[in-house]
Amino acid sequence: MRPAIIAMSALAACETTPIVPEGAVSYDGIETRLLDGDLVNFRVKVTNTIERQDVADYAECAAAQYALIRGYGFARNVRTLVDEEGGIWTGDAVYTISPALPRGSRTIDAEVTVAECARRSIPTV
Repeated sequence: MRPAIIAMSALAACETTPIVPEGAVSYDGIETRLLDGDLVNFRVKVTNTIERQDVADYAECAAAQYALIRGYGFARNVRTLVDEEGGIWTGDAVYTISPALPRGSRTIDAEVTVAECARRSIPTV
């Protein structure tokens, strides 16, 4: 092989899926669906956990980043359903997104939440 091809092959190998340390929670995907205007559904999948809260946190991180992407600063959790089957945890969460702090007790400041998600190494959309 030519040196350029070898170098490109080496770079391609660096772009593989990151190895999750043994025992670490694995965040395995986010599916986002716009339901209506400001109402958004997030479906997430998590493995290597026993905590329902890990699933809910992953959905919240997705909602916060999505709100920022859409130019909004806030989100409010409408509901989060968590299920586990065969070691695979799934979450089905619905959030409203808005430019101003919405009414209710389950609101999040998207910018603050995204920063906290990064600090905790929880991926976002």
